Amino acid sequence: MLMFDIFDKCIEENKKTVTRTQEELEARLGELQREMKAAGIPTVIVFEGWSASGKGTMMGRLIRSLDPRGFKVYSMTKPTDEEKRYPRMRRYWLNLPSNGNISVFDRSWYRCIDFKDGKKLKEEDEEKIYSLIDFESQLAAEGYLIIKFFLHISSDEQKKRFNKLKSVKSTAWRVKKSDVKQNENYVKVYRMLCELFDRTDLPGAPWHALDTSDRDNAAAHMYSIVIEAMERALEQKSRGLAVNPKLPEITSPTKPQVSVSLADVDLSLKVEDNTYKKRLKNLQERLFVLQNELYRRRIPLIIAYEGWDAAGKGGNIRRIAQALDPRGYEVLPIGSPTPDEKQRHFLWRFWTRLPKDGHTAIFDRTWYGRVLVERIEGFCTENEWKQAYDEINRFEYSLTSAGAIVVKFWLQIDSDEQLVRFTARQNTPSRQWKITDEDWRNRAKWGDYEVAVNEMLEKTNTPEAPWVIVESNDKKYARLRTLEEVIALIERRLAQKDD
Repeated sequence: MLMFDIFDKCIEENKKTVTRTQEELEARLGELQREMKAAGIPTVIVFEGWSASGKGTMMGRLIRSLDPRGFKVYSMTKPTDEEKRYPRMRRYWLNLPSNGNISVFDRSWYRCIDFKDGKKLKEEDEEKIYSLIDFESQLAAEGYLIIKFFLHISSDEQKKRFNKLKSVKSTAWRVKKSDVKQNENYVKVYRMLCELFDRTDLPGAPWHALDTSDRDNAAAHMYSIVIEAMERALEQKSRGLAVNPKLPEITSPTKPQVSVSLADVDLSLKVEDNTYKKRLKNLQERLFVLQNELYRRRIPLIIAYEGWDAAGKGGNIRRIAQALDPRGYEVLPIGSPTPDEKQRHFLWRFWTRLPKDGHTAIFDRTWYGRVLVERIEGFCTENEWKQAYDEINRFEYSLTSAGAIVVKFWLQIDSDEQLVRFTARQNTPSRQWKITDEDWRNRAKWGDYEVAVNEMLEKTNTPEAPWVIVESNDKKYARLRTLEEVIALIERRLAQKDD
């Protein structure tokens, strides 16, 4: 027997009497929208339900009391061919609201699981369910208010509505074969939904059922649920507490493996000048061939660069980019988040920059800024950067689960070598633009950064997305090493695809 049956809960919730009038409910919701805006609390409202249960009607009634400048409605139909070329959850990340605003989803991420015919959840659905829970738990932890509605009608009521729609020429098109199939398998679909919602009724992202056989009663309960959730969120925020006091407990299905400490890296490794150019040419030619194979097989490649200032990231990236067809890659320099990016989850700006399948993205600095510069400089709270390790592991797991190859480089130099390079930049007019006061300030915090980097390597070195520490006191050696590592990982992946 299921611990939670959303439809039983629906019946009980809709028996309650809403004492406030429609006008009072609408007025209160309008007030709360302004208060949520002022408090900077983002809200995500999801509408799911049986076919013909009235999602459009309920959404229309919800938003008519809202300021249209503060919300946006997204109708999430089947993904386009273009959207299918990215990780499944990307199109939902793109449509998240900024702080203080509202995103309303007509259908949602739950549509990745087919519940038209009521077949039991399959083994391959487990990864999808994990991605749903992971997505919502990350938003809840970041302070998003999440309200999920399921609009419920009986089998007979659904059939009655289908017949009414089909009887009028202008609406008959709205009843699809899949809708009729859902009604024919109503009992099976019911049971499947009970299981799915039992597993995804999360603290911080609960389900609310509305019996829409009586639309006015359902609308009154919908307003009451949203109002109570917003009032609770505002009360928590005013007390200095998390918007979602009880968060979903979820960790990445991948675990960090043994990592090398920075102190163990041999920085004496060098390459002879007379062999460098030949090896570079051979490696670049090989990478060009492999890039074409990645494109043919629709495998995305993500190369992430982190490292000390003046460690040689720019020159390193340039040697990889030289080998690639410019139509198939993009180099993404990551600086401080923009004001708009600061209004969203810290991973949002990276979800928006992911490569489509078959393409390559090279990140010059990455999502690890949360546990490095943001940690050291106090741009996020201690809780936020500690929480970020697991969030990053889950992010990278979602990328590799979607088929991407993820390569992460830390370019390591010692403090003496950095000083030599800083001084050379400062004393060379054509290179002075490459040295800033911030670089010198960061150098003064070398010890703090070293602690943070070692902890990052320890907690995010996973089998799916391992760290490669590149010995970079010799820039030429480092360039060859990164090319070799990228080639090796691609070849390993292509061999697996051939199995």
